Amino acid sequence: MEYRHEWKHEISFLDMLTLKKRLSAVAAHDSHGNNGTYEIRSLYFDTADDRALREKIDGVNIREKFRIRYYDGDSSFVCLEKKSKINGLSLKNSISITKDQAEKIVNGDWDFMLQSRIPLLEELCVKLKHQGLRPKTLVDYTREAFVFPPGRVRVTLDSRLRTALSSTDLFNLQAVTVPAKASPIILEVKWSEFLPDIIRDAVCLPGRRTCAFSKYAACRLYG
Repeated sequence: MEYRHEWKHEISFLDMLTLKKRLSAVAAHDSHGNNGTYEIRSLYFDTADDRALREKIDGVNIREKFRIRYYDGDSSFVCLEKKSKINGLSLKNSISITKDQAEKIVNGDWDFMLQSRIPLLEELCVKLKHQGLRPKTLVDYTREAFVFPPGRVRVTLDSRLRTALSSTDLFNLQAVTVPAKASPIILEVKWSEFLPDIIRDAVCLPGRRTCAFSKYAACRLYG
């Protein structure tokens, strides 16, 4: 695991079309999905007093959040993730779990987590029990991803952001969802070592500034 730099920009549909053309000329599509495009469903956790949400809104320098996610409606590959932020740098700890384990976590059957001897599962179990972390809301969106090996750069275009309101039924693909915050399009640029000029130039959009957009926060406006 390593901390990574991360830029986020809220962009327009026209911006997205422009960026797709530019990035296709200089970077490769991610190997996942269909030409680097796939659907993501995440279930986010928070405390009863919405600690993760408040820390994000308040811009707290050291913060974390837990989520369970899977891709393209395929529950055969499910991830438990903890994303941390420290002074603007991001760190993601991710492990693979089974659908059954994910359902146990959501339904409060946590004993297996302490018995697993897997640090991330053990940490989440402690925080479920002692900090009152609970599933809060589902977040769905479409992602198109590009990669550029020098600098270990990853650029993503996230669109069609939707929320299932207060539903936590993670594997119910028929759950009713609604567009979140006018369903914005988010450009994310992440890199580990350095950001090559060719990518910096490709993602440059006049009048666009970095922002602290949070898909979880946008979807929590609805419940």
